[in-house]
Amino acid sequence: MEPITLTASRGRVALRMTCVPMGRDLSVSLSGGDREHIGAVALGLPRPKGDGATTSVLAVLGHREDDLARSIATRLASRLGVAVSVACGIHVDDIRREELPVVLEMSGELADKLASQLER
Repeated sequence: MEPITLTASRGRVALRMTCVPMGRDLSVSLSGGDREHIGAVALGLPRPKGDGATTSVLAVLGHREDDLARSIATRLASRLGVAVSVACGIHVDDIRREELPVVLEMSGELADKLASQLER
């Protein structure tokens, strides 16, 4: 399977999610804004019997992507039943408080779109 790249944008915020299949498992990156980087990395592992996922996170000091990386890795591992790594780094210069929920919403939408494509 070839890598899959999905994008979303609203206002000043643009995100890109890229998924590289690794056998049955997935390596996903979520980046965007004005300066892409690695702020956190999460590994989601599906639990037996389809009972969600267990996720571990490493975060770069001073970055705040840990909850987002955890959320995406857990969501994808639970839904798809495979190990999923997520590297996440989004920086929007002078982000406004009202733009933060937009980043979270778009990230979730991209994860759901990716899962739908992979479930086919």
